Amino acid sequence: MQESNTRPISVADEVKNSFLDYSMSVIISRALPDVRDGLKPSQRRILFAMHELGLYPPKKQMKCAKICGDTSGNYHPHGEAVIYPTLVHMGQPWAMRETLIDPQGNFGSVEGDPPAAMRYTEARMTPLGGTLMSDMEKDTVDFVPNYDERLTEPTVFPAAFPNLLVNGGTGIAVGMATNMPPHNLGEVVDAVCAQIDDPSITNIGLNQFIKGPDFPTGCVIQGVDGIREYIETGHGSVRVRGQAEIVENNNREQIIITEIPYNVNRAELVKRIAELANEKVIAEITSVRDESDENTRVVVELKRDARAQVVLNNLYKFTALESSFSIHMLAIDGGRPRVLSIKDAIACYIEHRREVIIRRTRFLLRKAEQQAEKLEAYLLALGHLDDFIRIIRDSRNRDEARAGLKSYEFSTATAERLGILIRSQPSVQGDRYIFTDTQVDQILELRLYQLTGMERDKIKGDYDELLATITDLMDILAKEQRVLGIIKDELQAIKSKYNTPRITRIDAAGGGIETIDLIPNEPNIVTLTHFGYVKRTPTNEYRLQARGGKGLKGMEAREAASKEDKDDFVETLFSANMHDFLMFFTNTGRVYVERVYQLPEAPRTGRGRSIKNVLNLRPEEKINSVLRLEAQGVADESMWSPEKYVLFATKDGTVKKTGLDAFKNIRKDGIIAINIEEGNDLIQVILTDGQSQICLSTHEGMCVRCEETDVRSMGRASTGVRGIRVEEGDFLVSLTAVDHTKRMLVVSENGLGKRTAFEEYRLTNRGGKGVITMNVTEKTGKVVAALAVADSDQLMLMTSKGQNVRIRVSDIRETGRNAQGVKLMDLKKDEVIQDVAIVIADDEEEAEANSEGTPEITGETSAEAPAAAETDAPSSEAESGTEPESTDTES
Repeated sequence: MQESNTRPISVADEVKNSFLDYSMSVIISRALPDVRDGLKPSQRRILFAMHELGLYPPKKQMKCAKICGDTSGNYHPHGEAVIYPTLVHMGQPWAMRETLIDPQGNFGSVEGDPPAAMRYTEARMTPLGGTLMSDMEKDTVDFVPNYDERLTEPTVFPAAFPNLLVNGGTGIAVGMATNMPPHNLGEVVDAVCAQIDDPSITNIGLNQFIKGPDFPTGCVIQGVDGIREYIETGHGSVRVRGQAEIVENNNREQIIITEIPYNVNRAELVKRIAELANEKVIAEITSVRDESDENTRVVVELKRDARAQVVLNNLYKFTALESSFSIHMLAIDGGRPRVLSIKDAIACYIEHRREVIIRRTRFLLRKAEQQAEKLEAYLLALGHLDDFIRIIRDSRNRDEARAGLKSYEFSTATAERLGILIRSQPSVQGDRYIFTDTQVDQILELRLYQLTGMERDKIKGDYDELLATITDLMDILAKEQRVLGIIKDELQAIKSKYNTPRITRIDAAGGGIETIDLIPNEPNIVTLTHFGYVKRTPTNEYRLQARGGKGLKGMEAREAASKEDKDDFVETLFSANMHDFLMFFTNTGRVYVERVYQLPEAPRTGRGRSIKNVLNLRPEEKINSVLRLEAQGVADESMWSPEKYVLFATKDGTVKKTGLDAFKNIRKDGIIAINIEEGNDLIQVILTDGQSQICLSTHEGMCVRCEETDVRSMGRASTGVRGIRVEEGDFLVSLTAVDHTKRMLVVSENGLGKRTAFEEYRLTNRGGKGVITMNVTEKTGKVVAALAVADSDQLMLMTSKGQNVRIRVSDIRETGRNAQGVKLMDLKKDEVIQDVAIVIADDEEEAEANSEGTPEITGETSAEAPAAAETDAPSSEAESGTEPESTDTES
């Protein structure tokens, strides 16, 4: 009975082993590039098939169908359909930094259009692609049998330039993938030469030569952190931003996109932009069109009032115009997949080229020695011509002549006399020189014309040159530095011939798109109510009014929670741009910081949102003052200058000065800004340069003008010193920095105001009672605000019942210091002015206001009230400029 050949196996083990075999086959033989020449097997076979067809420049292109057919039939038996896309990819200038294929015909487009069929297109190698196979015929690389063992193919190319780093590569294997970026040829060559000169150079040192990826589509890399990471570790990610410019066309702005990130489909990008416009995600876009030819040109049309930079930032955020390129430098090294740093990749390439140079030198040495052996035979034959002719003539056939010549012996002295270099070879035995079989054959094939004197001199000259070449080749093999020097020289020759300037720019300070980049820096009116409701409203919701108007309806008053509660009213109102910082100072002396755009937006009649939902206020805290810091672009650090100061004023007339840089590191939960004593309140905070003059104004119409230098700088937790002495029942209402190009505007509760030159306020020491700043009567009411204004400014007045009016400062008459002023706003019964702020109008509003002239009052009441008569009746002046108390209240 025949014994069975079957045996039991574990299915789990068999599946595991089979899968591992399959995985390694995919990893090694298909998906990943070789670290030495940077090519996958399919790419290498295509180029080798073109080498066999002789498709080097300047030979004309050949049909791609023929190239793919030869590749499939001879080396890569997977069908032309899978070979052709690989061939096309190596010829696309937007996919390869340095193309290896020179295409003829439709090879696709950056928009994702497919190439024409292979029967219509033609190709040949580019000069740089051909250099990958330079010296391949000189035994520089190993050859192995092809799939059916009819032919042989190279396992790797000699690679005269570091193709892996220059062109990068992508590949997805089993359980691993590679995504290597392209680099600039000149930078890579310089880095290789630097590592040859200094093998201990670090990856950071190589970064001085290889600046980063150099994508064929150009664009800008944002930041260098990702570059440094992948150069050191082989892993990383870089942000690539397309190139776009903002131009003006027919009084409208356009965004012209001229470069798109690497591997981004231009047609899909245009489609995505159109979708964002149609879905109103970017409502400022009216149309988008692709005007590209061989160069990218995408035109994005904007609305007339659109802010182009904000739209562009939104395009960076919502489209592939800014993309992330993830880097994983995985390649086959020594038959195994390996993650490489830049230094590792260069070291592998140097070692490969070192082996190529040594093998080529040995090959050339063998050829030179063979030629030298032939020329030695000629020289010996010519030196003993009569004897050799006799031997050949007396022989009956070639074999007998061969035997006769073979037995002919010379002394080494005779050989040296003929100029033959005696080397260690089989032809030398002791002091005798004996012909080799090869030399005998060469003598028998000697032609008669070579017996002439001229030919003998030429043979001797060739022989001497050959000896010099042999000596040089042996010196190369003996000296490592000569081998490395040849590598450098050949790379520099490649660089000088084929290098192109860097295309991709690197923005070392660049970063991702932040929220602030997507927000237009437009002016807003910020309001804060008595009950702590905050909001911001675009200034264009407030139409410019004539002096004396009744105004627009502002915030809806908060309903009283009980009979004891009053209706809510606006306590603080000012103008700020969206990017500005706001420092919120509380009654307990703490400070919080937020940007204007982070405040809730609400319409003119909206209430806003509780400040406790915006800031992390403590239960007992209430906002008493707000300071605006004008943003300098997006760079926040420049604002916290130690040469600027925060000046505080409290209700009891105390002032304190602290350097602005002391508030630089504000936490979300706030920090201490000033030490507030019990029963006192913070009135106002201003920003100064430390050398200004200040005015302190009280509710009863008194004012002290003094030097800011009288107040020395203190720490954040101090209390301060006396600024003005207030009478019983009076209190401080305003702290103003003196600006002699402006005027002091004083506004009273009953809607009267006046402008006065700062020079009319006598300069005194801090701590005095001051001089009269407004003639306070029952008609005028008490002083509610005092601020510095210019003729070009506009004012926003807010009443206790939520009415507001916006007027020009130039409409307010300039009067004396103790005058009552002119009517600024009509007030209803039991209504008083609560706050006044300067409004900064944008250019479009100003142009519209100027074209309209004096606007008509609009809002809840459409009839314009007549301006009140100016009441500038003087009153007796009461000044008290006493010296300050000697004791400060500093803690």
